[in-house]
Amino acid sequence: MNAYVCKYCRQPSDPSQPTCPLCGAPVDIRESVSDSGWIEQPPIRDMAKLQFGQSHVQIAGTTVPVAEFNLAAGEMVYFSHHVLLWADPATRIQNMSMRGGWKRMMAGLPMIMLEAHGPGHIALSDNHAGEVIALPLQHGQSMWVKEHRFLTATGNIRYDWDSNDVWFVTGEDNEQETHYPMGQYGDIFHAAERPGLLLLHAPGNAFIRDLRKGESLLVQPSSLIYRDLSVRVHLHLEYPRNTGFAFWRSNWDYRNILVRLVGPGRVAVNSIFERPEGMEAIRRHSYATRRHW
Repeated sequence: MNAYVCKYCRQPSDPSQPTCPLCGAPVDIRESVSDSGWIEQPPIRDMAKLQFGQSHVQIAGTTVPVAEFNLAAGEMVYFSHHVLLWADPATRIQNMSMRGGWKRMMAGLPMIMLEAHGPGHIALSDNHAGEVIALPLQHGQSMWVKEHRFLTATGNIRYDWDSNDVWFVTGEDNEQETHYPMGQYGDIFHAAERPGLLLLHAPGNAFIRDLRKGESLLVQPSSLIYRDLSVRVHLHLEYPRNTGFAFWRSNWDYRNILVRLVGPGRVAVNSIFERPEGMEAIRRHSYATRRHW
């Protein structure tokens, strides 16, 4: 058997299997690449099995996929409490210690994370239509993930969270409001001691791309799913030169809010996103590039 490198998880894999045993991508699928260079992430095939350690997870369903785990003794996964679908009595479930409870509550991050320890079976679902994306992380590899995209991770992957330094302020005096188009915080996962598996849930279709050093892209802030930590990100503002409604310009600001991603590194986006709210004039903002058109 000659190993090959999976086109989607970028890990050495087994070409004799119908799906990559690490990320579930079909082995025999022809790579779908758009003219602009984005690679379509194929959905994990129904009932595909992914291996991690002595355990495995089976992805069941297509519209709202369920991740069914068969956990071996001594192995565990952790997840937010609201994605638990079912568990058998043999599986030991306990709270996971978290830092920064007050900040997490104010930012809308999950307040309660659970650990499931084997041996036993457990199933997780995000309860929304979309795709499950499997990201196997090798020793020393880290990944930034947009908040509310995390489904579960194996116990050997460390979890942390940090502020996203992408923001802008609208309004006057006491009516000022700070907006975070990418979310105020992002999740960071790191395979510290040995390889592990990270599962995400993304609405719509997912697309991935490798950015070369210095290469940049403009994307909708909320469309981001994950990125390598080597990819830099900052605010980008676009303004039309003449809106035809100059008398409104004192109170309204016609602009498009994007983020600029700068390589090197891998990035992923999904086709469903929320546009930044409102058209009020931006008073202050984090570092940003601009373009007038």
